[in-house]
Amino acid sequence: MSQFGSRRWPREIRLLKEERTLEIEFDDDKVFRYPAEYLRVESPSAEVMGHGPGQKQIIAERAEVGILEVEPVGHYAIRIKFDDLHDTGIYSWDYLRHLGENRDEIWDRYLQALEERSLSRHPQRR
Repeated sequence: MSQFGSRRWPREIRLLKEERTLEIEFDDDKVFRYPAEYLRVESPSAEVMGHGPGQKQIIAERAEVGILEVEPVGHYAIRIKFDDLHDTGIYSWDYLRHLGENRDEIWDRYLQALEERSLSRHPQRR
């Protein structure tokens, strides 16, 4: 059992580039749609999560980020290459399931953190 408590495996993974969305169907028929922005700001990389508890960084200005490609990492995860060149997060099946099942709560927390820091989801035009 993982830290997220799931042992579900993906049956199908679809990259919907035009929609900037990743869709995953798990072996229990649950389907989750993950906007690229959500996956990017919740990346399990050290850049986002830090190296220990309480070190998570708030990543702003990613509303327009897209996914370039998705590649398998063994049989347990995927690496997502985003068009902002971020590609260091390894998304385990358990972590993706956690993100799917808890999306509303996680997203609300992210939006609140942006607001508290006067940050925006949208890139500033230069």
